[in-house]
Amino acid sequence: MKDQCPVCQQLYEPEPGYYYGAMFVSYALTTGPTLGIVALMMLFSDEITTWMFVGALVLALVLFLPAIFKLSRSIWINIFISYDPTAAATPQARGH
Repeated sequence: MKDQCPVCQQLYEPEPGYYYGAMFVSYALTTGPTLGIVALMMLFSDEITTWMFVGALVLALVLFLPAIFKLSRSIWINIFISYDPTAAATPQARGH
């Protein structure tokens, strides 16, 4: 991950440990695909065992982890730092 935006110089990690909160966003984003896989299993199976659910969770994590990782960090930083379209005009205005 880059240290700062090449256009507006916004720091992507404003403080150490900034993205710990992104874990909660990641948890919420992982729930959707996992429940989708479980719903598909319910359509094709009479009973869902614990191991089937764990397998669905692992499958969802393996398939969607790269996208969920980046998306959760993007959502987390956008909660606290709003987009400023004029920041490109004044490159040193933010982040320092």
